[in-house]
Amino acid sequence: MELIQAYFSHLSENQQEQFGLLQALYKDWNLKINVVSRKDIDELYLRHVLHSLGIAKVQPFLSGSHVLDVGTGGGFPGIPLAILFPETQFHLVDSIGKKIKVVEEVVSGLNLQNVKVTNARVETVSGSYDFIVSRAVAQMDTFVRWVQPRVAKKSRHDLKNGILYLKGGDLTEELAAFPKATVYPLSDFFKETFFETKSVVHLPLKYRG
Repeated sequence: MELIQAYFSHLSENQQEQFGLLQALYKDWNLKINVVSRKDIDELYLRHVLHSLGIAKVQPFLSGSHVLDVGTGGGFPGIPLAILFPETQFHLVDSIGKKIKVVEEVVSGLNLQNVKVTNARVETVSGSYDFIVSRAVAQMDTFVRWVQPRVAKKSRHDLKNGILYLKGGDLTEELAAFPKATVYPLSDFFKETFFETKSVVHLPLKYRG
C-alpha cells in the first residue's frame, strides 16, 4: 500500500481503504480460484496494482468517460483504475467465467459503483468507449480487430480515443504496422526494476460507425 501512495499521493480516505483491501480480497479468492499466480500474490501491489496504474500516468481519465477493459482476468488493469478514477465508468470483460466470478466478488467487496462486469467475448460486447485498456491479451493486430468497433467518436482527453495497452519487451516488430502507436516506458514513471521492460502503448483508433 505504501508503494501506491508513493506514486499517487492525493488519494482520498476511501481510495486508501479500497487499495488497502485488495491484498486480503485477492489472497482469499486466490485460494478458491487461482487468478493470480502464487508467486505474484505476495507482490500484488507491485506486479498487478501499480503496473495497472501505469496507464494513469500516461492518460488520467476524465469524469464521465468510459473505459473498456478487455480480457480483464482477475480485474487488472480495470479494478485499480476504477479505484483511482471513481467518476469514470469501467466495463470489465473476460470470456472465462471463473475469473469474472472473482472480479464480481472483488468489485462487491470494494463497493465499487463505477464498474460493470461481463462474462463474454469482446466481439459480442456493445457500446462505445473513450479508451480500451488491457494487459497483453493478444498481439496488437488481433486486438485492434477485436476492439475497433467499440471506440467512441469524440475525443475529450489529451490523447486521442483508442487503445492503452500494457506490454512488455521489445515491441518494434509487433508495432511495425502501427506507425501512429506511441510507446511510453513505465521506467519513466516508476523506479522499481520490475518496470524496466514494461510499457504502455497508446494507439489512436478512428471511430467506425
